[in-house]
Amino acid sequence: MKDPDLLRPGKLRLVFFGGKGGVGKTTCAVATALRWAREDPDAPLLLVSTDPAHSLADCLAGGSPPPRLHVKELNAAADLAAFRMRHGDQLREIARRGTFLDGRDIDCFLSLSLPGLDELMAVLALSRQLAAGRYRTVLVDTAPSGHTLRLLALPSAMRRWLDLLDTLLAKHRYMKEVFYGSYTPDEPDRFILDSAAEIEALDKLLRDPDQCRFVPVTLAETLALEETADLACALHAAGIATPELVINRLHPDHPCPTCSSVRADQLQCLARYAATIRDIGRPWGLPVQPQEPRGSEALAAFWGTVIPLDRPLGAPVTAHLPIRVEAPGPSPGLERRLLIFCGKGGVGKTTLACATALHLAVTEPDRRTLLFSSDPAHSVGDCLGIPIGPEPVVVSKGLSVMEVDAQAELAAMRSAYDEELRGFFTGLSSSVDFTFDRRVMEQLLDFAPPGIDEIAALIHVLRFLQAGDYDRFVLDAAPSGHLIRLLELPGLVDDWLQAMFELLLKYKDTMGVPRFGQRLVQLSKDLKSLRGLLGNPDRTGLALVAIPTGMALEESRDLAGACQAAGLRLQHLFLNLLTPSGECPVCAAQAERDRTLVDAFTAAFPATPQTRVYRGDPPRGPEALTALGAAGFRSPAA
Repeated sequence: MKDPDLLRPGKLRLVFFGGKGGVGKTTCAVATALRWAREDPDAPLLLVSTDPAHSLADCLAGGSPPPRLHVKELNAAADLAAFRMRHGDQLREIARRGTFLDGRDIDCFLSLSLPGLDELMAVLALSRQLAAGRYRTVLVDTAPSGHTLRLLALPSAMRRWLDLLDTLLAKHRYMKEVFYGSYTPDEPDRFILDSAAEIEALDKLLRDPDQCRFVPVTLAETLALEETADLACALHAAGIATPELVINRLHPDHPCPTCSSVRADQLQCLARYAATIRDIGRPWGLPVQPQEPRGSEALAAFWGTVIPLDRPLGAPVTAHLPIRVEAPGPSPGLERRLLIFCGKGGVGKTTLACATALHLAVTEPDRRTLLFSSDPAHSVGDCLGIPIGPEPVVVSKGLSVMEVDAQAELAAMRSAYDEELRGFFTGLSSSVDFTFDRRVMEQLLDFAPPGIDEIAALIHVLRFLQAGDYDRFVLDAAPSGHLIRLLELPGLVDDWLQAMFELLLKYKDTMGVPRFGQRLVQLSKDLKSLRGLLGNPDRTGLALVAIPTGMALEESRDLAGACQAAGLRLQHLFLNLLTPSGECPVCAAQAERDRTLVDAFTAAFPATPQTRVYRGDPPRGPEALTALGAAGFRSPAA
């Protein structure tokens, strides 16, 4: 039987593994790197993670990789610090030449801004290592889908940033030519040209199917395939090839109730999405493993059971397995205004957030609840089975739902700024030429810190709370790494706002955008309210969702620690997708492993109520989700 092409490196120099969180991206990436290193031990390889919530080390489980396989978990902040150290003088000189800002203003914005450059610098560092011939191939374990799409969009953001720097130098070049008759490019010009060349080289590599490919990893589940299809569509639009698709954790054809139910649902899902799967790439299937594939020995055997999925696996057999819930927890307290569902991608955050919101609407019909998502790869609408957009949609009495459009919030801010700026320059004397200064001012918001769009979107939602439109919010948060960054953002955005206020006040006669200044003042006030809400454990609760795997346990510890550092208190733990005891070898082994991990989670979070949710028919639509919510919480009288 022919193996997938992804297992033969050929001319490939850059390979990404990505998809929805929790589908097995890391396992596929590590297993592929180990196989390549074993088959060609002299080839230098680099296995790297771009996920802020790294898990390569957890997957290797203490094992040492082969000598020529280097493993690295990117430290994007360190790469950005090195970039600033190396190029800070050129950046300051460019800003000094092209603006009315003084040295203190320039240093302030350079320390706060450079939008998305931390991650981009990390990826560019990999590109340089490839160009230098240090590695034959780099394999990249990416963050979950929404974060990956932002990462792949960074070359375009970098071009805009370089264009701003070039605009800053344009006035200097013009003045030199006017007063000295010529202009000779110097170090700042070379910095811009060299940086632009690096971006173009990276972009060319990403778009070359012989040297770069993206391997989507997914599950035979509706939400996972929907998100994978959206990811593949965005990748194809960017010119990045996805010739093959890995569908992980397929259950065997066995008469035990769990296997029969899960397999029936998987086969129905594969049949329903057959055309979508073909559009993504040639599909390959991997069976569910009795034991979690961690450590060198288990990973060495990982690809040994891969099968082509070009043909149907068989007709689905009707099977029914009710979801069983143990140890239902207390309902969120009435004083809680914000309940955040968090956890590793693919663990069921969206499902349990929807179930909880529907349960609250039934048990507390007089209180108005808003369920919303901050994940760039939204799936609340798919879970509920109804179309949802950036404005609240009423689902039932007492419950509305929306998916935050972060990009639209940032676009509105930019539009307001641009409109006022146009009015300011229109009112100036026509005898004064402000061409270069105007271009600089028009691009000033390109110095806004990364993530300000998401903060603006969250604030947009929380204004409903301030206005009294809703009594409580349930947030379906992005996967772990993205949420950790989001919790860090309010402080960063607050620092940026303070710098902008100082700038607007200092140059009020030059910049002339008072209405935009007022908008920033309001944003600052709203940001203060958001930070106060997040930092008040009596008003904000955290519901952690996890699955029974060793990697999920390690990541849950890290996430809980980061949330605690941000002032959030862990209120509830949902241990999801436990396997009921069964007679088949796969289910028996998984059930035994699950019992061990339940004990490990209990030891890790001894003071947190733990609700255990077993595998069953996927809850789709409001009715099934409401039933799951009712089973997951004790009644107030209990």
